[in-house]
Amino acid sequence: MTFDDITEDGRLWAVRYDGDEDNILYSLFDQWNDVAWLRSFFKANSNDLESYFKITNINDAISRTIDDSEKLEAIMMDISPQANLDLIFRPLSNSRIAECLLGKEKARLKNLVGRSSWLRIYAIKLVKGVYVVTGGAIKLTATMQEREHTATELAKIEKVRNFLLDEKVIDDESFIEYIAEL
Repeated sequence: MTFDDITEDGRLWAVRYDGDEDNILYSLFDQWNDVAWLRSFFKANSNDLESYFKITNINDAISRTIDDSEKLEAIMMDISPQANLDLIFRPLSNSRIAECLLGKEKARLKNLVGRSSWLRIYAIKLVKGVYVVTGGAIKLTATMQEREHTATELAKIEKVRNFLLDEKVIDDESFIEYIAEL
């Protein structure tokens, strides 16, 4: 596993898993804009789409996903020095109230009129304002454990967190030292 500097200033990184052509963040945005992939995903998860979001038209779900993906990508890729990633990342566990070492975080669109977004980006928080993206998903259920594709994301974020801890990475400085040694 390697890491790509997305913002080129060390604030946002993305995992490039072994054997993957691109990092996970770019791959997610490509996937969320691939109509054929989305159609297949929503057909396979149509019960969740209808149960949780009351959407029966897969074309509506595809359109909504592409729109949300473009908005989320614009926020994530805002590389201006004043961009604040802490405004979109929140603790993965809604019950977590304190900071923790290499905290597990999620990003999603907020303040959408009349609806919420099902797109999630998962990351490890190195320190305030510095994140390593580990994956993402279309989350159509209340908890991540309910479906294989979201449970896989839980396993990936834990795998990356454990990898960083094994490499003695505990913050942004030790992460940069690790990257420099490669």
